[in-house]
Amino acid sequence: MSSVVMSGGTASPCSHQAENNALFQGQIPFPIFLQVGASLFASNVGSGHFIGLAGSGAASGIAATAYEWNGMFCVLVLAWLFLPIYIAAGVTTMPEYLQKRFGGKRIQMFLAILYLFIYIFTKISVDMYAGALFIQQALHWDLYIAVAGLLAITAVYTVAGGLAAVIYTDALQTLIMLIGAVTLMVFSFVEVGGLEGLQTKYFDAIPSTRKENSSCGLPREDAFHIFRDPVNSDLPWPGVLVGMTIPSLWYWCTDQVIVQRSLAAKNLSHAKGGSLMTSYLKILPLFMMVMPGMISRILFPDLVACADAEICRKICGNPSGCSDIAYPKLVIELLPVGLRGLMMSVMIAALMSSLTSIFNSASTIFTMDLWKHFRPRCSEWELMIVGRVFVLLLTVVSILWIPLVQAGQGGQLFIYIQSISSYLQPPVAMVFILGCFWKRANEKGAFWGLVIGLLLGVIRLVLDFIYPEPQCGETDLRPGVVKYMHYLYFSMVLAVISTLTVKPKWTRACHLQEEADEHQADHTDTFLGCLVGESYTSLFTVFLGTTNTKGKSKLMTTFLWLCGMERKQENAENAAPTKPEPLPMASLEEKPLVKHVLNINLLLCVCAGVFLWAYFA
Repeated sequence: MSSVVMSGGTASPCSHQAENNALFQGQIPFPIFLQVGASLFASNVGSGHFIGLAGSGAASGIAATAYEWNGMFCVLVLAWLFLPIYIAAGVTTMPEYLQKRFGGKRIQMFLAILYLFIYIFTKISVDMYAGALFIQQALHWDLYIAVAGLLAITAVYTVAGGLAAVIYTDALQTLIMLIGAVTLMVFSFVEVGGLEGLQTKYFDAIPSTRKENSSCGLPREDAFHIFRDPVNSDLPWPGVLVGMTIPSLWYWCTDQVIVQRSLAAKNLSHAKGGSLMTSYLKILPLFMMVMPGMISRILFPDLVACADAEICRKICGNPSGCSDIAYPKLVIELLPVGLRGLMMSVMIAALMSSLTSIFNSASTIFTMDLWKHFRPRCSEWELMIVGRVFVLLLTVVSILWIPLVQAGQGGQLFIYIQSISSYLQPPVAMVFILGCFWKRANEKGAFWGLVIGLLLGVIRLVLDFIYPEPQCGETDLRPGVVKYMHYLYFSMVLAVISTLTVKPKWTRACHLQEEADEHQADHTDTFLGCLVGESYTSLFTVFLGTTNTKGKSKLMTTFLWLCGMERKQENAENAAPTKPEPLPMASLEEKPLVKHVLNINLLLCVCAGVFLWAYFA
């Protein structure tokens, strides 16, 4: 469940988390665990999933489903293992947890900066590109005009609707996504003759124009297998089992966007119920996204499976391949007009849900873990403006990154996301795991584990961009570490190096104690983010008019309304300073009967996941 994102940032830090918890804790018209589960699923499944998973299905078969089914288990690990630790620690951001666990500030700040880069590389730019690609195919707009249109829609939606709109529409967006995607799935399977027709016709989906005596444009022989050759395949099975799990644990158990939704639940039982619901929903992407992408290749082989760089450039503007247009093409060509509009709503709903969640979490991390470190006495006004301006800056940088997203990993969006994740996330995942479950881990080891692991990951990331994957038929001139070490194997290497670095040279007790100093109390009071500061408020007065309540200009009133601060400003001048109430936190209490029911469902869910892995392996 996301706190509101106004025209480029978040609203009041304290108020949003408090309202978020209040809405979850009884003021909603249906069970809380459904709201938590819907919010987790909506935050996870954005437009990048529809475009990326369908594109990977069209290009190489069902193997990308492994990422989704890996998440089935990791979201359960969050609720049963990690969440009780976070609730007991009383933290609001993930960098804050490590600061409490290890002490000091450098890990918290280092991690905050890293999270922001991850959001740019794998979340904001990816979702904007995926949503814009859909609109480009549907309306034939320029890609960047489509990006601007999407951002404008998101801004209007959040400013006009406010926090309540985001809270209630998360569940509605999940429902719309499921209905639209299932509808397209049914149309797709009917068109191709069901699962048997898909398995037969997929191997005949070859473009008419391709290089002779080469494998260019040919479907993979192992297209219907998740476990593939450990040396020469696109997704080697040891990497799928181990290397994929490490960044997946980072995402589901330590990422601010995901964990924040679980922390907003009323109690641990509701959080567990929401995780179970999300886990069951993660079964669906194979049938709703991956297989429809494969069907799109069958129906439009010359477009989706184009194998000539010049032809691909003309079709989708990307010489690396056009598999990412598989889902939009299916929607536009297969569905009748009314349902086509529904699917457009699905994509925009998915995009808005993801962007609002990411903007909120990025603003939280920047203001609480970075800005407040340098300005511990900053006002709520300052935090609010800082958060919003920062998100605007984040958006600009993400737009500039889009061309690299488009060209990355042979034109497969989803594989681009996962490769970046494998370079940046394993060191963080290992530090969190060791910090939570190994009491001897200390601050010095954790910091240098992060630094060394991430330095190696960034080097590999830079090499990937300097030496991109050659197009089909071209000679592979990449260095050996890029050519022969798959990114999932590199994820395993990073995890081992980071773990060995964290190994302590001396025992140090945990630092999960209550902090009573004034700065820390201020930290817990202000939960999210805003901008400029007491020393800059006169600047707004000059341009927008007086801040006096009685003589406030209309322009200033409008500005305060857009920022969501009008009521606060009217009352702030006469209000005596009072000690803020602590933010509502999820409770660790569980009723015995509910706990047993949840544990039984946990076993059922795990068994379902194991069966799916075994059946499609």
